[in-house]
Amino acid sequence: MTIREEQEQREYKILSPFAAFSNQSKGRDIFEEQCDIRPVYQRDRDRILHCKSFRRLKQKTQVFLSPEGDHYRTRLTHTLEVSQNARTIAKALMLNEDLTEAIALGHDLGHTPFGHAGERALDRVCPGGFQHHVQSVRVVEILEKNGEGLNLTKEVRDGILNHKTSGKPMTLEGDIVRFCDKIAYVNSDIDDAVRAGIITEDDIPDSYKEILGYTLKERLNTLIHDIITNSRDKRQIHMSEQTKEAFSALRDYMFKNVYLNPHAKSEEARAENMLEKLFEYYLGHPDEMPEEYIRLMERSEEEPSRIVGDFIAGMTDRYAITTFENLMIPKKWMG
Repeated sequence: MTIREEQEQREYKILSPFAAFSNQSKGRDIFEEQCDIRPVYQRDRDRILHCKSFRRLKQKTQVFLSPEGDHYRTRLTHTLEVSQNARTIAKALMLNEDLTEAIALGHDLGHTPFGHAGERALDRVCPGGFQHHVQSVRVVEILEKNGEGLNLTKEVRDGILNHKTSGKPMTLEGDIVRFCDKIAYVNSDIDDAVRAGIITEDDIPDSYKEILGYTLKERLNTLIHDIITNSRDKRQIHMSEQTKEAFSALRDYMFKNVYLNPHAKSEEARAENMLEKLFEYYLGHPDEMPEEYIRLMERSEEEPSRIVGDFIAGMTDRYAITTFENLMIPKKWMG
């Protein structure tokens, strides 16, 4: 018996009967020999962690565009916070931590530069629109490894695709990530908004804080404990009604006062315009894209605009700005 098989058998002794067991995975689209050490979800987790798209998350906006300061969240730190919270819940509920972590680490791989501003820009110009959860699946299925994709299991891809609020993942592990994505971004965005002077903790209505807590630590503690308490030995991940209503109200508060705040979002129109200009440029000059995208365009039956959208979506904030300056801003004449 291999080490992997020993680990798979150990899952049946430890995990809840509602867990996604590694040796019951629906598998990969392309057959591969099993690893002799790692079960399939651990292997997926490792593939995501080592891929280029994951590394680029460190230079992608979470909420605030190009903030001055080292302590604001990026798309990478958000991803790590989602992963940690999700693993805490999965472990307490005796569910599959490897699957949970793989989904969490991969859920935002397809996010654009400049956060949701970039997503709006590409949604306007890409054929068929653009949604980051769909693009995240496209990244792991098609774009990574020079067009070969990561060949992840169906359960991981399903969790990535269904991490949005309206999603319905096939596993409880995927549902945990769906909850933890919102928990992470609402609470960390409060912390960043306070740091930026957009709001203060005192601005948050007491009716929410009385239920959820008065600090970031207290709110995370309340939400994670609430999910664990209300989901134990059940086939569904739950929040209590009181906590769910308070958290939903807090999220609405953040949309009104931070996510749609003109001061916090003053640069987003420029960012959107920049990405649209880059899209137009590369649509007219596809041969100037990196070689991997040129090859993908040559062998793909999709519209060239789809591949250009892939290239733009994969850019970091810094790379997009530098590329735009090189292409669009006149240089000084050094005659």
